[in-house]
Amino acid sequence: MFPPPTRPQLPATNAAAPTARYVATVEQLTLRAALEMADRVRAKAATLDKQVAVVGVGGQFVLRTRGDGVGPHNTEAARRKAYTALSTNTATLLLGRNARNNPDTQNLNTLPELLLLSGGVPLFHNGQVIGGIGVAGGGGP
Repeated sequence: MFPPPTRPQLPATNAAAPTARYVATVEQLTLRAALEMADRVRAKAATLDKQVAVVGVGGQFVLRTRGDGVGPHNTEAARRKAYTALSTNTATLLLGRNARNNPDTQNLNTLPELLLLSGGVPLFHNGQVIGGIGVAGGGGP
């Protein structure tokens, strides 16, 4: 029989070697915050049907809402806009414009998860990106 696998352990710490070198505290976006942001987006553009996606710092859904009459492709578009904004720390409208104007970044649109269309904004708290929000189905910048 094989011995049971051992789990990797962090080096032992003492007062002179704080665990901060090995463990990071991450700010998490709450569902309450995501709901409030989605409500604000809907109120801002009340005449447009839209899909709203909010992703947390790890790029996973915190919230997804769908407006009546929004096409099913907008679910993925909103998620990718939120993810793109989170991943690049840049609003997707600005990112897309910059990518088109810079030969070194023109191929960003070929990365599978990035979507260089307007509608994505990174969410910051205390100077750190903690998520992204994406809106799709509204029809333009």
